[in-house]
Amino acid sequence: MLYFTRWKALGIILTALVVCLCAVPNFFPEATVKTWPTWAQRHLVLGLDLQGGSHILLEVDANSVKKDKLDQVRDDVRRTLRDARIVYTGLNVRNDTVEVRITKDTDLPTALTKLRELSQPLGGIMGQSGARSLEVSDAGGGLIRFTVPQAAINDRIRQSVDQSIQIVERRVNELGTVEPLIQRQGLDRILVQVPGLQDPSRLKELLGKTAKLDFRMVDSSMSPEQAQGRPPADSEILMSSTSPKTPYLVKKEVLVSGGDLNDAQPGFDQRTNEPIVSFRFNSSGARKFADATVKNVNQPFAIVLDNEVVSAPVIREPITGGSGQISGSFTVQGANDLAILLRAGALPAPLSIIEERTVGPGLGQDSIAKGELAAYVGSIFVILFMLLTYRLFGLFANIAVAINVAMIFGILSLLNATLTLPGIAGIVLTVGIAVDSNVLIYERIREELRGGRTAIAAIDAGFKRALATILDSNITTFIAACVLFYVGTGPVRGFAVTFGIGIVTTVFTAFTVTRLIVAAWVRWKRPQRVPI
Repeated sequence: MLYFTRWKALGIILTALVVCLCAVPNFFPEATVKTWPTWAQRHLVLGLDLQGGSHILLEVDANSVKKDKLDQVRDDVRRTLRDARIVYTGLNVRNDTVEVRITKDTDLPTALTKLRELSQPLGGIMGQSGARSLEVSDAGGGLIRFTVPQAAINDRIRQSVDQSIQIVERRVNELGTVEPLIQRQGLDRILVQVPGLQDPSRLKELLGKTAKLDFRMVDSSMSPEQAQGRPPADSEILMSSTSPKTPYLVKKEVLVSGGDLNDAQPGFDQRTNEPIVSFRFNSSGARKFADATVKNVNQPFAIVLDNEVVSAPVIREPITGGSGQISGSFTVQGANDLAILLRAGALPAPLSIIEERTVGPGLGQDSIAKGELAAYVGSIFVILFMLLTYRLFGLFANIAVAINVAMIFGILSLLNATLTLPGIAGIVLTVGIAVDSNVLIYERIREELRGGRTAIAAIDAGFKRALATILDSNITTFIAACVLFYVGTGPVRGFAVTFGIGIVTTVFTAFTVTRLIVAAWVRWKRPQRVPI
């Protein structure tokens, strides 16, 4: 156990040295680190509780999700009956149901058969849960009623949250923030934590907008004033996004949606020097937009964002290039924010802010100071205990523990991990566990000496026979850290990550670094007795 080949010793030293060097960027200002090569810019990111920032809890609007689901059911019923050439009347959404009346009694069985095909099993392809997405019932007198069960609503909410998390993440990342935490909480909530962001107003504005973009034609058959109270069935009145509010009579049919956008970038109009947003469609969107502009030359069309008309230009000539621009009295930041929203995509449902906290940098610094104090005090007591109890071998253990802590910071930096206050607690706890491994080895050496072994034989046996005990204790502790990581959230995960990494580095340093130091001392001194 005490013999190391030259290559093995060199490999241990290089491994420890390289991992420890990964922690070096944390000791330099960020401006300096940015001038280094990209591979050398990895460093620890301080969490919300250490550097301050914004904490926002969002909730998906369940009523909006239910309304969209009912509207979709209504549209599916209309399409199904039209395809089957079945005459119907009174198709509308009433309370939490969709109703339609089949005009001819002879068409009712066929209609029921076709419409029941709209109901799909929930819980995957095989539908193991037994629940269905839609309940179709014959209410008598030719009336068919469609009810969306709560299980289907919950399934739709879960899907909306999954989509919203991806879109929120893209929007937050566009702000240039560092390591935001975005995760689901419960059925319909999303937690957003952005370290370092002290003014959350712009973030809230970006997250609060649905950013549903539509391109529709303006209905020129009558003026908005004439349509007040009773607009045509296929049109609706929308207000402008700028003040003073101007009404527009806009057709409900969507020519092209924001989902067909490939890119959106802020810029300036070369003629007026006003901020604009330039956009580019994908191939499908470009084709649909070209067809619409070819058919509607000299007609106004509306660019609608979240049910407000941003602008309503007149189509002077067919636009076949698949790109265009949006103008509407934007500020520079407003144009930039709109471009961010369009690039990230529209939210499937509105999000409302139900909880908001801002952690100031002063509070974060106080947490860091207290964490550092706890680490220093704990480490000093551990160092003194080892020196007083094991003397020279205690010094060897303290050197190994210092390398252990440096390796923890190196691995965390290599992973660009976020360090939180519980993470600091995990590192402090690791120091105690690392020393515990050395205590097991040294106490085993003492037992071997009491048993009559020579100094070198006792040291060799101490490392060899303590191995099983140390591996057993550390493996069980590592399993606990893994469970904490997979089951826990937020701060608990931060603790589990640092604790788990600390366990791995502890096993490495106890059985390679400490053993290498002791082996070098034995070869140098050839001791007849062990100073332990």
